[in-house]
Amino acid sequence: MSSAVTLVELRRGTTADLPTVDSIMREAFDPRYGEAWTRGQCLGIMAMPGVWLTMASIDGVSVGFALSRLLVDEVELLLLATRPARRRCGIGRALVASVIDTAREQHASRVHLEVRSGNDAIKLYAATGFHKVGERRDYYRGANGQLFDAMTFSRQIA
Repeated sequence: MSSAVTLVELRRGTTADLPTVDSIMREAFDPRYGEAWTRGQCLGIMAMPGVWLTMASIDGVSVGFALSRLLVDEVELLLLATRPARRRCGIGRALVASVIDTAREQHASRVHLEVRSGNDAIKLYAATGFHKVGERRDYYRGANGQLFDAMTFSRQIA
């Protein structure tokens, strides 16, 4: 019995990738939770110093991304998404590892992120060394006005 290995290719993204980021967010983020950003929000944050976009592809097809920023000596993972049809193939893990590696290269002391309570990605973050450090009640506003809590996670950089 053989098992196929999926090779995830990572590269630094640019504003030219925002239509792809938009497409991935539309697929990955359920609108009832209010987690996706607009293209304008992504463009605005990408213009700021210390912000970088990492694109993930398999066989030349874009399958995920991570948007992060360095603030003094800490990195914040702002957004991470993978196409639902390609989940559990190592894409999210590769993106998180890339953010951590870049944080280490930038001499950051930790990486922070925020995620909606109940999001399956919490398992990925826990498996990659993140620990819950806080919670924001009613932070996300869904399409129908329903509010959802956000959980804050942090990971020390060795």
